[in-house]
Amino acid sequence: MKSLLRKVSFSIIKPFLPKYEVVCTTYQVIPGLPVNGNQQRHTFEKGASDEARKFYVKVVNSDMTRTMAPVEVHLKRRGKTIEKKHFGPVDELKKFNVVYKG
Repeated sequence: MKSLLRKVSFSIIKPFLPKYEVVCTTYQVIPGLPVNGNQQRHTFEKGASDEARKFYVKVVNSDMTRTMAPVEVHLKRRGKTIEKKHFGPVDELKKFNVVYKG
């Protein structure tokens, strides 16, 4: 009975829960050309905060992310950044003309 009540209450509340998104931006610097910024977005369904947080931690702790500097990773809820982590000189690169792809 309790599980049925939980399923019904979650189905009523779920449309009002926020969407989560993890955005990973990698910057590529080639002298004489504008800075390229490649964005990869991973979206999660409404109310999937635990899954999004686990994925964000997994991306930040990945050896590939750390060695592929400069990289910037954002965890967003409803389009607003909750947590942000960057590796390498991201702040200095944002001052230049950045062309985003993806």
